[in-house]
Amino acid sequence: MKKYFFWILFLLVAFNISAQKFVLENSVITFFSEATIENITAENKKTGSMLNAQTGDIAFSVPTREFQFEKKLMQEHFNEKYLESEKFPKSTFAGKMVGFSNTVKGIQQVKASGKLTIHGVTTSMEISGTAEVQSDKIILKSKFIVKLADYNIKIPQLMWQNIAEQVEVTVDFTYKPQ
Repeated sequence: MKKYFFWILFLLVAFNISAQKFVLENSVITFFSEATIENITAENKKTGSMLNAQTGDIAFSVPTREFQFEKKLMQEHFNEKYLESEKFPKSTFAGKMVGFSNTVKGIQQVKASGKLTIHGVTTSMEISGTAEVQSDKIILKSKFIVKLADYNIKIPQLMWQNIAEQVEVTVDFTYKPQ
């Protein structure tokens, strides 16, 4: 009898722990650069992420080469000249959500505090957004600004009218239980 009790307890604990971990079901990260001559938009749907709904711990990794641009030449310049995707193949964020409760259904205002790494440079970042807890999913949305100079991304003098000094990043993640 003790043996069965132990296994039932073990399974309940294991189920409870794993039920708190979520992985991405769908992801879209876009960035928008408004410049004098031309606006630039790119989209990436290949992000990987984990979310611990119990603790609020969150981490994601964005493969740099997976950003898709309207014009192939923009994509080539982005990967070769600006983000140097061969040398820095991914951007990452690791942190903790503040103001999040996995037991509150509906939309919550949250902040994620952590470390954002782009182009091999890591900075502390606080990102505001929303978290929506549904019956079996968690949806995170955010919009924030990234200053290129903070990440040693250099804009050639010749291109200053084509590329903004900062870009607007939009994140839309849908998580499902692991």
